[in-house]
Amino acid sequence: MPSVAVKLYSVFFKFLLKHRLQNRIQAPPEDSDSFGVTTRPDESVAPANPSFSDGVATKDIHIDPLTSLSIRIFLPDSALEPNSKPSSKPEPGSANPKTASLSRLRRNSYEPAIFLPREEERRNSVGDVGAYRGYAPAPSGEGRRKKLPVVLQFHGGGWVTGSNDSVANDVFCRRIARLCEAVVVAVGYRLAPENRYPAAFEDGMKVLNWLAKQANLAECSKLMGGRRLEGQHKHIVGSFGASMVEPWLAAHGNPARCVLLGVSCGANIADHVARKAVEAGKLLDPVKVVAQVLMYPFFIGSVPTRSEIKLANSYFYDKAMCMLAWKLFLPEKEFSLDHPAANPLAPDHSPPLKKMPPTLTVVADHDWMRDRAIAYSEELRKVNVDAPVYEYKDAVHEFATLDVLLKSPQAQILEAL
Repeated sequence: MPSVAVKLYSVFFKFLLKHRLQNRIQAPPEDSDSFGVTTRPDESVAPANPSFSDGVATKDIHIDPLTSLSIRIFLPDSALEPNSKPSSKPEPGSANPKTASLSRLRRNSYEPAIFLPREEERRNSVGDVGAYRGYAPAPSGEGRRKKLPVVLQFHGGGWVTGSNDSVANDVFCRRIARLCEAVVVAVGYRLAPENRYPAAFEDGMKVLNWLAKQANLAECSKLMGGRRLEGQHKHIVGSFGASMVEPWLAAHGNPARCVLLGVSCGANIADHVARKAVEAGKLLDPVKVVAQVLMYPFFIGSVPTRSEIKLANSYFYDKAMCMLAWKLFLPEKEFSLDHPAANPLAPDHSPPLKKMPPTLTVVADHDWMRDRAIAYSEELRKVNVDAPVYEYKDAVHEFATLDVLLKSPQAQILEAL
């Protein structure tokens, strides 16, 4: 069973969140604003730090001038290691080479001249010039740059709360970037009820298309002679207008190894983006979604499962509270528990499940939504999609991403994977 501290915090958490959700439902409807919001004033946020702090550098980018859609990039210092093929043989005396030697490799394998933050001028998307303090890839040594998988991460919060730059999400994404040695792109999608469905889902797909555009821009810059972009070459103009190559992704991201990672309601967004990526096919080249990870998805349906009945009053996010969140997220005329955004096994879903990428599902023992997530994995396996399920005993919804649970044994075990 969860600890007494977790139980007490759950009561406090549910009281506050339910109060906020009810206030938003009872508030008079406001005029829709397509720009939207990606974080709440009461959210504790972590500032971006482009110099490597705790082994990870971060930066924020506002990628859509018409909306508040933004991203935070997490770059681990392992990207600065020389680009060499890893040995398949474990080091002598090391029981787990993936974890035991990780800190030692990161400490000694990069060149100080490349690692140290450099001050240089940069031009942003509106033409302003200023001093940039933080990591910037060296213009030379393209062949030595290490390319890492790109993880597109969608935070939780029941559609209405949470943000990509919250303290809890920042800690979680830093862990993923370090332990998985990947460039993590955390998506700050628009929240409800200011922007209801399909805003958050559209934002997820916009970021995937942005990654594809960035990969093509980076390739164009190489074709321009392999020299550093300056002056009129700093901006490459295409049918999408003027854009600047994002240096961290261009230098260290491998778009052909893109993984979608969704947490709670973010898992619903990840699954939607995976489906759209399958439908888009080569239109997203060179981006390829090779897998998705769904952590305690926010799935629901009109026919209740066993866990939805037995655990309806579970910790943190109980069924009554989640129903309020869905009422704030789905347009009133479209509200249905079998809506494609809510039920992954709804009959009008596309594409066929057999075309879906490998899907890892993480569920918690005390989460009332667990059975539907497991059922989705079972349906994927029936059509020969690799879809394992990791179930964590005595764990609750958001056990690896909620601020108070980040030090829990279950969250620590998840890191070891």
